[in-house]
Amino acid sequence: MTTRAVAYFAVAAHFWYHFWYASYYDWNYVNIPPTVHPMGITYGRTNKLKFLTYWDALLQSLFFTISFLNEIWGNTEVSPSPRNNSIIRKLKDLILPSLAFPISMFVGLTFWGLYLVDRELVFPKAIDPYFPPWLNHVMHTNIMVFVLLEMYMSFRRYPSRPLGLGILAIFMLCYLVWLHVIYIKTGIWVYPILEKLNLAARVVFFVSLLSLSVVLYIVGEKINQRIWLNRVKFEKTR
Repeated sequence: MTTRAVAYFAVAAHFWYHFWYASYYDWNYVNIPPTVHPMGITYGRTNKLKFLTYWDALLQSLFFTISFLNEIWGNTEVSPSPRNNSIIRKLKDLILPSLAFPISMFVGLTFWGLYLVDRELVFPKAIDPYFPPWLNHVMHTNIMVFVLLEMYMSFRRYPSRPLGLGILAIFMLCYLVWLHVIYIKTGIWVYPILEKLNLAARVVFFVSLLSLSVVLYIVGEKINQRIWLNRVKFEKTR
């Protein structure tokens, strides 16, 4: 293996462990009593799965597991049309552009944006004793940092824009439907900010967030082109 491959292998292994451990810890040890805050109310087994943050943590865990396995059995070739393209490499090239990058940036930016405006809208002080600061940063900060590092460290082929955006839209709409199912069953919105909005404002809010996810997909596409365009051109001329 080259020095770059060894370095990336170590980083991918760390990312893989990092997010799986955070997901495990959150599922087993973070329990917010409903008497402390309504965010602790559950519907079935939705105690964690009601949060997009947790969906994203599982997504990043899966993606970096695939990245880790790709270094062992997949294809790490820097080429717009790699030879002997493995299923692992194809999954990696599809998941990061369509889900891992836009969802991680979406979760991080919306969380910290609302937190700076009024933390009670997204992360009330009442839950601080139950949700440690290190886990908060893993779930809402490291997700952005690590996926940006991945963009710079490893080449990937972006899918066609309709395919990539289609996968992203299905993911976001599935979560939006799930959010409303939980509200119908419990009478509680998962995120406190939704309690403050009337129906019209919620519609505008959801449309704005879906639009933001599309923008973040395109931003990821442009970042990838900016980082790897010259490298791909160089590989073509070899």
